[in-house]
Amino acid sequence: MEEIRFVRTRRIGEILREHTLLTEEQIQEALRAQQGTGQLLGEVLMEMGYITEEELLRALAEQFRLRYVELRESELQPEVLSLVPAELAYRHQVLPLAKEDGTLRVAIANPLNLGALDDLRLVTGLRIEPVLARSEDIRRFVEEHYMHRIIQETASEDLEIIEEEEEALDDLRRMARETLVIKLVNLLIRQAVQERASDIHIEPFEKHLRIRYRIDGVLHDVPAPAKRLHAAIVSRIKIMADLDIAERRLPQDGRIKIRVMGREIDLRVSIIPTIFGESVVLRILDKSTALLGMEELGFLPDTLAQYERLIQVPYGIILSTGPTGSGKTTTLYAALRKVNSPERKVITIEDPVEYQLEGIMQINVRPKIGLTFAEGLRRILRHDPDVIMVGEIRDRETADIAIHAALTGHLVFSTLHTNDAAGAVTRLVDMGVEPFLVSSSLEGVLAQRLVRRICSHCREPYEVDAGEVAEMLHGEVPASGKVTLYRGRGCEHCRFTGYRGRIGLFELLMVDEAIERLILQHASSTEIRNMAMERGMRTLRQDGWEKARRGLTTVEEVARVTHEDERVMDVVEVE
Repeated sequence: MEEIRFVRTRRIGEILREHTLLTEEQIQEALRAQQGTGQLLGEVLMEMGYITEEELLRALAEQFRLRYVELRESELQPEVLSLVPAELAYRHQVLPLAKEDGTLRVAIANPLNLGALDDLRLVTGLRIEPVLARSEDIRRFVEEHYMHRIIQETASEDLEIIEEEEEALDDLRRMARETLVIKLVNLLIRQAVQERASDIHIEPFEKHLRIRYRIDGVLHDVPAPAKRLHAAIVSRIKIMADLDIAERRLPQDGRIKIRVMGREIDLRVSIIPTIFGESVVLRILDKSTALLGMEELGFLPDTLAQYERLIQVPYGIILSTGPTGSGKTTTLYAALRKVNSPERKVITIEDPVEYQLEGIMQINVRPKIGLTFAEGLRRILRHDPDVIMVGEIRDRETADIAIHAALTGHLVFSTLHTNDAAGAVTRLVDMGVEPFLVSSSLEGVLAQRLVRRICSHCREPYEVDAGEVAEMLHGEVPASGKVTLYRGRGCEHCRFTGYRGRIGLFELLMVDEAIERLILQHASSTEIRNMAMERGMRTLRQDGWEKARRGLTTVEEVARVTHEDERVMDVVEVE
């Protein structure tokens, strides 16, 4: 099937002026305001109040030789709506109206969104006839009709709240006035679990409610109910989390245990008040998908072999570093499961315990009653451990105790928030730990990031100039000739993003004699990094390049998650 392309007949300003909707002075003023903004002229004219959306759409219809329609409830056909997946309709804001002789008529608000029309053609297998309609009308009908249809198809029995007291469930049934609200919240959670989301964001605005799922580290809009249901949805979530439904002025945190389609799920609830109502974020902890083995994390074979040797040392400190959400906890859990055995006692102290590990003692920090990382670590050392995991080294006190534990025969795992592996070494010194203690106790540092994996269902190769790739990755890869890389076209399996799942990028710094000497000399992180690279360390970007070359991810993803590193490397240390 041929791709959909339009030919513009005249400029939009010319059409609006011809219909006496604008003067030449107004057009020139809008053109000046448009410069450097990246906005379309029509958007600027609307923002300046010179034209309405309907006037703009009628002009666009004339420009692109399309029809402008006013959407009516009576014209919508359920059998036609079912031809387009709800996610696709919501993401592109398109509304299917009619099907005739192999052609699907759809309402759109932006005739330049050719990607939406191509996706519709690909998914439906039909020719697409676009017509223009007001964006607010499209959004309203998409929300009402697709959400209503999904709710009707969703059985509330698919999601079960795990309560310790039956009275809470009885209270819930009494307080929930509408079955619709119960089904709606169940649907949001159930769909998020099915889509492999890590978080659900429920965000109120002045005239509408926005719901987004964080999938593979990136937020995606999903169909949202009408704004009038917002308060009921928040109240339902508060009841499930045993929070105060009457308190709307202060933030609240809670936890929900549920069973979705036979899987036990923990939901961490965060509620904060905003000017348009309470915003809710639900963090999804799926026990059935969390515990990955070392081989499933995305290590290249040589790095995996090196890291597996590292974690088998009898004592010392092994650090994982990276920003929040980079997969450090998942890697640490995989390492702990690898070193755990009947001959070893393994104890962790975490904030909080995210997943339960078989055969391992796990402790939650409780700062309000004095159980901090440092205090918990002191108590653990009296409990005869062999292996200790400290969720994070946040201060000098925790660092000192961890190093003392390592020097007295314990294997200690922990994390820091630094941009690269070498930065973790100097961070300990900056905390006030003596360099000789760092060099004596530190065995290795693993820096990591998470990138989205190319969808295996729609992956395709393409050729690119190596110089372009080298520029994107700041010269850390070969820069001559043509290279074959891969990308995802987008399909139903990946929500038309081209990505499905995530994979780790890793930078493993082994502390050998050369690195120890640099630490003792108070070397900078750049000097330590350069020495490690001379001795064979693969940087995050180099690791990402190798995975892009193998078709696991894209160079755009590698550049996205490592751009902060370049900023750090540009900083010159001044003595």
